Amino acid sequence: MRYLPLLLLCVACAVQAQMPGQVVASGTVADEASKTAVLAKLREVYGADKVLDQITVGQVTTPANWNDYVQKLITPDLKQVSRGQLKIDGTSVSVRGEVANEAQRQRIASDFASRLNPTYTVSNGLRVSVADQGVLDRTLANRIVEFESGQAVLTPAGKSILDEMAAAMQKLKGQKFEVIGHTDNVGLRLSNQNLSQARAEAVRNYLAGKGIPAESLVATGQGPDRPIASNDSADGRARNRRIEFRMVQ
Repeated sequence: MRYLPLLLLCVACAVQAQMPGQVVASGTVADEASKTAVLAKLREVYGADKVLDQITVGQVTTPANWNDYVQKLITPDLKQVSRGQLKIDGTSVSVRGEVANEAQRQRIASDFASRLNPTYTVSNGLRVSVADQGVLDRTLANRIVEFESGQAVLTPAGKSILDEMAAAMQKLKGQKFEVIGHTDNVGLRLSNQNLSQARAEAVRNYLAGKGIPAESLVATGQGPDRPIASNDSADGRARNRRIEFRMVQ
């Protein structure tokens, strides 16, 4: 049985978009009535001038009551997602894009699932807005969290930076963070990998001691595999020996 791929794009940032907030609806539906219903619902939610029709009608098979379920998914909730995509492929539904916070990310996917019958699956590809990531980036401000040479022991300067990071994370309540350790390429790769992991864990433990819930912190060591500068100079190697902070999606 061939189910149709119906692709609904909130593509303010995509090449196809001709104006901010434009929605591109594309894919194949079984008949003109289905196409008309989808477009009408999108125009109701986003406005007639924001919907670009790229839907075609073809020989495809849809699950029972498919049109009704599509209507239930096209709701104002989608307007909370920026740079997003909703794909409905038979009984598989995936939603991607950016939302304001973790609570919103989970609620939207949960609400989608509650509107469908159990034969449908929902894949949550939503991510927290880069605005929250920006809070972390601005706080770190390209500074290096320092450790004792060759060790996973924070220096006073390193702890000072982490005090600022903890204060920033406190403002992003309910979020999860990844602490990523990096090294230069001097020495054995396995040793560098282990050191980067140990340093990331040291940072996680320090932040937990400053009131950040331990369950919201993930420590990862990348060793020398993701340099941001050339390892051919002392300055480049120093830049590569760093701690990175990322929102967990």
